[in-house]
Amino acid sequence: MSDSDRNGGPVAPALSTAQTEETFTLYKYDLDLKDRGSYLGPESMRNEESLVSSLNEYYAVDMIVEYLLNNEQFRNITLQFPDSLVQDSSLIVQSLQDKLELKCPEIKRKIWTLADTAYSACCVDEVASEHVKGDLVIHFGDACLNAVQSLPVLYTFGKPYLDLPQIVSKFKSVHGDKEAKISLMADAPYSYGLATICEALEKEGFQNIIYAIIDDSLAGDNAIILDQSHLSTRSYKIVGKLGNRVLVSNNNEMESVDARNEVLKEEYALFHVTIPQDPHLLFLTTHFNSVTLYDPISNSINEGPFPSLMKRYRNMHVARTAGCIGILVNTLSLKNTKEMINTLITLIRSKGKKHYLFVVGKPNVAKLANFEPIEVWCILGCGQSGIILDQHNEFYKPIITPYELTMALQEEVTWTGEWMVGFNEVLATIAQDKHSDHESTEDPDQPEFDAVTGKYVTTSKPLRQIRHLEIQDPEQENSSSLIQRVPGGVLIKGTVSTAAAQMQNRHWQGLGSDFASQSDYEQDGATVEMGISGVASSYQFEVNK
Repeated sequence: MSDSDRNGGPVAPALSTAQTEETFTLYKYDLDLKDRGSYLGPESMRNEESLVSSLNEYYAVDMIVEYLLNNEQFRNITLQFPDSLVQDSSLIVQSLQDKLELKCPEIKRKIWTLADTAYSACCVDEVASEHVKGDLVIHFGDACLNAVQSLPVLYTFGKPYLDLPQIVSKFKSVHGDKEAKISLMADAPYSYGLATICEALEKEGFQNIIYAIIDDSLAGDNAIILDQSHLSTRSYKIVGKLGNRVLVSNNNEMESVDARNEVLKEEYALFHVTIPQDPHLLFLTTHFNSVTLYDPISNSINEGPFPSLMKRYRNMHVARTAGCIGILVNTLSLKNTKEMINTLITLIRSKGKKHYLFVVGKPNVAKLANFEPIEVWCILGCGQSGIILDQHNEFYKPIITPYELTMALQEEVTWTGEWMVGFNEVLATIAQDKHSDHESTEDPDQPEFDAVTGKYVTTSKPLRQIRHLEIQDPEQENSSSLIQRVPGGVLIKGTVSTAAAQMQNRHWQGLGSDFASQSDYEQDGATVEMGISGVASSYQFEVNK
């Protein structure tokens, strides 16, 4: 029997998309939960007592309590966990409260867990902490160690379980040449074990190995890193620096390396314990001859393919001919963020381009798709996980970094293959370009060649195309209209608006327009009627019935 026969009449067509699990992928919190045994070790899961003990040891809870007892000024304490470790937060809060109450009951402290951080998990979320007037942030898990604006930060990376024989076995399966020059790196939690791995490999005959330790000098004066005792008991030689890491060697005769002088790129292979985020991975691939990733959770090896610089070079050419650039601020906690914003705005304006500023904590495709006039996005975030690399062409417009935007807006695009993500490095590059950059004498109306489409465009410099902004029509001086048309663009309260020009080119321009003649639309408009009220689960007319 058909649907029409069953229901006694024809079935209305389905005008909306069927919301099934096959159509939409719904976010489920339990998908992010990790098996605690993967990072605490198999012995931690025997019973509840062993679990609590393992968590206290993993997060160095006793050291946190000692720090708080020695710094009584911290009364409002906020704990920041990444999504994968939020499952441990309630047990850690309980342990901290019990230990502090036992040792210092006269001081009342309040502890909050930041359940939904505004920015990347590796960045300290000062904004969320200030919502509860927090005076200290305790950051757990992997961290980018970028200096924050003001709040004191206590870092505790954790000490995850390492299966040393498995790591050595996987390393030997990839690197058979014992004379090869190899660098060992890992994310912050696993970095404590690199010295031990290096010693084990040296016993196997590998003598040209260096490894990376945390560079705590980058975190700033108001940051403390807990449990770095594994470094104080070892003697090593510093051979170079790379990003937020210091490269060291157990061999005092090892030659120094420098990320700037191609020694790493030409001679060293990278063996990275854990899978880094795509932005950090791209940064690493530009500094080493080859890259091998080891996943300690699945005990697997990944040798590529990895994010490519060729796509970044294409996006730079898109930015070169873009007339409207969106500055996408992914974090407000990092030091020099405001200076970076102001510097980029000055640079964009000097090139005759229009900009819009957006502050979005966790950008996604849907959020950025709302701003159609934006031709290219320049994202400001930390270089570890705060930069978007659109590997699958999901975003509607290209997303570049401040360094790439700086290169794109030069008179001639020259790129050595470097990929800078630090704000200080980019600011230094822009300052250097200011001394060598001269105002172009070319006609602003001259079309510019777009290397991506192979066509000439005339909209790459909308600010330079506006003529005689100082000369006002006598009729416009007394006009109450906020929008004015001038040759080459649109002014809203004296400000050039590329978004308004974009709206003018649309087929549908809304219920009314300042630029349409009065005969193009109805004067009276539609009749206003009372709509339904209430919430979607129970509208008022349903309640009345």
